[in-house]
Amino acid sequence: MKIFLTGATGFLGHHVAKALAAEGADLRLLVRKTSKLKNLEGINLGGKGETHVGDLSDPESLRPALQGCDAVVHVAADYRLWIPDPKAMYRANVDGTRALLRLAREAGVKRCVYTSSVATMHFRTDGIVINEDTPVSLDDMVGHYKRSKFLAEQEAVKAAEQGQQVIVLNPTAPIGPNDAKPTPTGRIFVDFLNRKFPAYVDTGLNLVDVSEVARAHVLALTKGTPGRRYILGGENLTLKQILDKMSAITGIPSPRTKIPFAIAATYAFFEEWITGRIRGKEPRATLEEVRMGRKKMFASSARAQQELGFRIVPVYPAMRAAIDWFRANGYAP
Repeated sequence: MKIFLTGATGFLGHHVAKALAAEGADLRLLVRKTSKLKNLEGINLGGKGETHVGDLSDPESLRPALQGCDAVVHVAADYRLWIPDPKAMYRANVDGTRALLRLAREAGVKRCVYTSSVATMHFRTDGIVINEDTPVSLDDMVGHYKRSKFLAEQEAVKAAEQGQQVIVLNPTAPIGPNDAKPTPTGRIFVDFLNRKFPAYVDTGLNLVDVSEVARAHVLALTKGTPGRRYILGGENLTLKQILDKMSAITGIPSPRTKIPFAIAATYAFFEEWITGRIRGKEPRATLEEVRMGRKKMFASSARAQQELGFRIVPVYPAMRAAIDWFRANGYAP
């Protein structure tokens, strides 16, 4: 099967590329002129794979890459919780997804897998576990990243309703090695390893082994139902539980001080203004993160288990692998 894959130079996309290559797929990987290709190392393309230089912001640059492909796996996304120009995020995540799906239709590509995010779901402050059928609207989205991913997902669902074979995957918070950027979840690990996590707030995440999320992309190509959304998650954990697990792995003390959201919001406000707007650097905390943190992002992956054969595995080995990778690559002592 010849597959056009976007996002292979990123964290999740790297693992998806490895999983597809391991199954013998003939991969054509999208890279930008400015892409750092180090994350393509370790992907065994079997002599058949190739890269294609293009950009989601320039749809016509993608057209040649789709010729002769049997499927598209669209993992690429602008994943940041702080961005000076939000328009760039919408161009990449929403306009880019719409254009790629249109070009895939025009090229006669039979199957598309779109990697959305669990961020498009409607979470609750009481920590009740949600699923794909929990009612949600654009008004429930906090911040530009969530809004852009929600709108992009709507483009994928709309395309499926019009007859295109598009499957939507909604990973929770993947963790594992090769998180080079790192992602916002990876940054929690890096800050903890550098002892920059003196306190915590009462929030929660669903952490998932990135290799299992990658395996689900392979499964979705043959088992996914067009138009269906599939949450790909692991363990529902409070932030304190995550920090305690990292402490058990590393021996670094877990913070004991829980701070109110009002204090966290005040800190984030000044971080955004001083570090972000005045110094022009990415702030360590943002108001968007604090607002998101008021809701525990606990989710069920039952549908993916039943329909795709997705596995929910303990996240501890993936956490250890992430920590080892961050240390080995100079992110932490």
